[in-house]
Amino acid sequence: MLGIWLESGRIEVRRKLQLPERPVGEALVRVLRAGICNTDLELVKGYYPYRGVLGHEFVGVVEEGSAGLVGERVVGEINAACGACTACGSGRATHCPSRTVLGIVGRDGAFAEYLVLPEENLHRVPKEIDTDAATFVEPLAAALAIQQQVTIRPDDKVLLLGDGKLGQLIAQTLALTGCELLVVGRHPQKLALLSGRGITTGTAEDVEAGAFDVAVECTGNAEGFALAHRSLRPGGTLVLKSTYAGKLALDASALVVDEIAVVGSRCGSFAPALRTLAAGRVEVESLIQARFSLQDGLEAFAKARERNCLKVLLNIGEI
Repeated sequence: MLGIWLESGRIEVRRKLQLPERPVGEALVRVLRAGICNTDLELVKGYYPYRGVLGHEFVGVVEEGSAGLVGERVVGEINAACGACTACGSGRATHCPSRTVLGIVGRDGAFAEYLVLPEENLHRVPKEIDTDAATFVEPLAAALAIQQQVTIRPDDKVLLLGDGKLGQLIAQTLALTGCELLVVGRHPQKLALLSGRGITTGTAEDVEAGAFDVAVECTGNAEGFALAHRSLRPGGTLVLKSTYAGKLALDASALVVDEIAVVGSRCGSFAPALRTLAAGRVEVESLIQARFSLQDGLEAFAKARERNCLKVLLNIGEI
């Protein structure tokens, strides 16, 4: 099969990849669409020593599996857990120490014509959701995870730092709470998308120190972390939604003295994301800025690296 392969920091389109074997309990999925995200770009830079097919945001059709699944359009949760360890038994399967992660850890990903995932990871896509839009389920689930971890009230002042692909989805989902939201970014074109939805946007100069109840850091850089911390009132909550390259210096004493709660936030549940998309409560089509065939995968990655680019999709198959 055809796929985009990463090895030693280099990506290439390989035309004779082995079709994935389907273990017991897993389904063979023919990929229709896949989205390039920042994690894919960071893996190429060496964020994690991964070797294999990249990609974890996808929608596809089940080709082989249980009778009730075959032929269904599906998306899939990316963590494949063992189901037997303490973490799995306590409902923390995304922290299973022996898990594989689609296109990230020990499992070939979605930038190929076929993939395999445990059937329990798959979710049917409602007919109301377009195939292109369904590629956003995974990052939308990550955005909604914030509200599963932190209670956001209508009278809360919330700061979101970052206007990129994930930041756009977080902004839309936070706006649904009715909170007083300010989104800060560096890209006028991206901020304009949010302003057009009635979301207040600004720059770092608009952030008042100690004025916010919750700050969500989605820039992945030290400046963003420092600004998020500085923006919070004592007793506020700092949500970290990005990983950081290298080591991050922070004033731990200030976090303690001001009793700041620090929350790491990663993956989210797919069911709420599917409901939100099906109900039309968030808009994702305008975030798609380019589409490429799988054969043109290198050009797709080049486009995704551009400073002002949001979502790049790979058109891999058709129903």
